[in-house]
Amino acid sequence: MAAKPLRRDAELNRQRILQAARELFAAQGLDVTLDDIAHHAGLGVGTVYRRFPTKDALVEALFESKMARLAQIAENAADEPDPAVALDRWLRAVADLQAGDRGLREVMLGGRYSGDRVTLVRERLNPAVTRLFDRAKAAGVLREDLQPSDVPVLMVMIGAVTDYSRPVGPDVWLRFLTILRDGLAARRDAPTPLPGRHLTEEEVETAMSHFRVHRP
Repeated sequence: MAAKPLRRDAELNRQRILQAARELFAAQGLDVTLDDIAHHAGLGVGTVYRRFPTKDALVEALFESKMARLAQIAENAADEPDPAVALDRWLRAVADLQAGDRGLREVMLGGRYSGDRVTLVRERLNPAVTRLFDRAKAAGVLREDLQPSDVPVLMVMIGAVTDYSRPVGPDVWLRFLTILRDGLAARRDAPTPLPGRHLTEEEVETAMSHFRVHRP
């Protein structure tokens, strides 16, 4: 039997909850509570719990589509004739999405909040990424000893750069993604020019003063 549609006011509240969760998870990660989300949405805590009885349910409702988007990007990259461009496009898309969304990064890289629907999308994503890697290796543009299972660790590295540099340069991660991508290449005649600018010594000091190691 199909679920009964929500009343208009109930659906509006649901959308307010999702938007508040989207903003808080992106900025602070998954440690925010349902109480925090209720306050940010301007709703009573009971309203949030009626729509989403657990934080896991809210995380799954919010991040299933984002994970599916990553899988779709990986699958679409198969249409790119150049295997190096296909892999670069996917790496850039993943880094770009997770750079602005700490919650997505934690869902991608951690197992604390991985409900059935998110797990199904992750199972769809993994073989698509493996195909990108295999194709790039076969073309001789990706080092042979790199494995798809290395990608989560590489994304942790980029995520740490994002958190570190956010107060002074939200796009600094692009420089380090470029350095990282050059290191993944099987061979390269010359290093890729780095995008953007380097941080000044003063900006490094500012970034260091704001940086907080995120602990689960």
